[in-house]
Amino acid sequence: MKLLAQLIISALAVVIASFLFKGVEVDSVFTAIIVAAVLAVLNALIKPILVILTIPITIVTLGLFLLVINAAMVLLASKIVPGFHVDGFWTAFFFSIILTLINSIFNALGNQERNS
Repeated sequence: MKLLAQLIISALAVVIASFLFKGVEVDSVFTAIIVAAVLAVLNALIKPILVILTIPITIVTLGLFLLVINAAMVLLASKIVPGFHVDGFWTAFFFSIILTLINSIFNALGNQERNS
């Protein structure tokens, strides 16, 4: 149940973030759900490998290179999911930042309700 809730929250975050950026197109709510699922799989399988391979540059940039990795995950998702289009790297970069912020807000609100 928690996984389904997280997927719905992430899909909602994708929809909200896509409204904020002209360079991001999501065809439907179903596409947003697929994007959220694909991003979850990419973040679980590919992102850890990229993080390990880029430890030196991540240390030198004080962790800011992780934002580049997040943007790469968004770009990869846009290549995988039909109906999800991101114009370029910088759009993916800022989209991933907004997506993370929205997810964090929704998760914090959800945790706050459970703790009350």
